[in-house]
Amino acid sequence: MEVQNILVTGRIYQEMAHILLKEKIDKDFRFLPESEVSREDLLWADVYVGFRPTENFQFGNIKWVHSLGAGVDSFLFNREWKEDVLLTRTVCSFGQKISEYCLSYILRDLQCHDVYAWYQSKRQWKQVTPKSIQAQNIVIYGTGTIGQEVAKNLVSLGVKPIGVSRSGTAKPYFSQVVSVSRAADVLVKADWVINTLPLTKETYMLFNDEFFCCLQNAGFINVGRGATVDDEALLRSLEKRHVRLAVLDVFAKEPLAIDSPLWQHPNVIITPHISALTSPEEAVQCFLTTLKNIEENKPIVNKVDVLKGY
Repeated sequence: MEVQNILVTGRIYQEMAHILLKEKIDKDFRFLPESEVSREDLLWADVYVGFRPTENFQFGNIKWVHSLGAGVDSFLFNREWKEDVLLTRTVCSFGQKISEYCLSYILRDLQCHDVYAWYQSKRQWKQVTPKSIQAQNIVIYGTGTIGQEVAKNLVSLGVKPIGVSRSGTAKPYFSQVVSVSRAADVLVKADWVINTLPLTKETYMLFNDEFFCCLQNAGFINVGRGATVDDEALLRSLEKRHVRLAVLDVFAKEPLAIDSPLWQHPNVIITPHISALTSPEEAVQCFLTTLKNIEENKPIVNKVDVLKGY
């Protein structure tokens, strides 16, 4: 594939411009905020680089779309894709970042941080025995790159994570992997469930009443995609104590609506989609590596299977 005209947009376009222009690459670049991308820009481009399509997005002469995020549902979910256009995604330290995010909230809970903060505010000297992470049954939905990295870090702490995937195929770092259809067998014993799944037709609203009813006072962490979770079902599960704590970093509509009951729920922790932010440096590095592999006809490890959605 020969490409010359590269359009870069999204929230870090200025930082990427600063880095890329120093590289003195023999390509023509346009760096624009999403709101200023015109029809002429899209027709000019051979390559589109961004977190999502602009509102006026059209393929035009685009041969390659590179997502600056790990997820590509903004490009594929409920959209028509042009068959001859290559779609790639950013692969960097997302797995490590998400692992640290998940571990921070699991350990916060096991080490009773909130309990001791309350005792301190009351000047009370009381001991509550922390729980060991080694004794926790942790189930991870999604056994791809990110799910495996989360599992790897948990294994280093003595956990034996269980994976859930569409096929149930064994993957590194998981003590076992079961298919989605057999997940109920492991969910009933779960202390924590971590969702790292992409958004596809199969995963849309996967975490619904049927799923939550399998849990017994478990913690639920969503670092996958917001629309995989039925928020109303989650709220019902919190009231019924199927879920005792929900840590939510992603939502179907972002920002989360100010009138959402999730904001005020005492057993919900909300963060604004920050568990694995793309840094400008990593974004540029991954893009340039992908560009080099494309031009040299080398394997593209971050190529997206548009039929699967990831």
